[in-house]
Amino acid sequence: MYDFQTSSDDEHQPLMWLRGYPVYATHFIVVVFTASMLVTTATMLFHSNVLFDWLAFQSPAVLRGEVWRIFTYGLVNPPSLMPFVIDMLMFVWFGREVERHFGRRKYLWLYLTIYLVTPVLFTLIGFRWPMGLLGETGSFAVFVAFATIYPEALLMFNILAKWAALILVAIYSLMFLAYHDTTGLISLWVTCGFAYVFVRHHQGHISLPDLRFWRRSPKLRVLPDLPKINGAESAKENAQVEMDALLDKIARSGIASLTAKEKAKLEKAREALMKK
Repeated sequence: MYDFQTSSDDEHQPLMWLRGYPVYATHFIVVVFTASMLVTTATMLFHSNVLFDWLAFQSPAVLRGEVWRIFTYGLVNPPSLMPFVIDMLMFVWFGREVERHFGRRKYLWLYLTIYLVTPVLFTLIGFRWPMGLLGETGSFAVFVAFATIYPEALLMFNILAKWAALILVAIYSLMFLAYHDTTGLISLWVTCGFAYVFVRHHQGHISLPDLRFWRRSPKLRVLPDLPKINGAESAKENAQVEMDALLDKIARSGIASLTAKEKAKLEKAREALMKK
């Protein structure tokens, strides 16, 4: 019945096969959230608040040590046509295209970061103002990623994907402002902004800072003395080779990596080449 993929070489292969149908990472995410909606419906039917009490994100609870809420907030999904069903449809339509473009691993990193960036940010804000979050987050950001990858793609009513994304972001922003929904507004801009930057970075249009402060400094080596060669021409060749070796070390490790002896060699080689 199930045929799981055992090879990790091809990022564009399905996670598994179900009765002959391929199941990709996008489909798996939709299945997880749909199952969470059914479980949430059952708990609400029996008037139980256990999911809301233990899984929903609340910054005061997280700061008290209940860190699991950062990961479980998206598993509490009351049944609704808007936004839950629409969100799942957006996942199926656009998430699969993003997965096809990036491959499974990079796509999952994109979605995992979209999923976690809001509660992590709200935890930091929670030191000053209490914040709360409940339900699946990320489907619209995945659509923004799709629109960034395929800006000229035609959607309903022949609207280009890039214009549809901009219009929807603007409408959602106005809605959140009108209802004083600061939580929704921050989540919208953070997740969509990250999705856009992620795609543009992998397209080579945005470069991120290279954080080197945790990397170990390379071990410096002292260049050995080159054998002396007799003759005027040979001496010049020796000076050129010695200078090339020193310049190569400077290019890799910086001029500060030269010892006093090597700096003297560099100056001597420079003077010899000037005479040439």
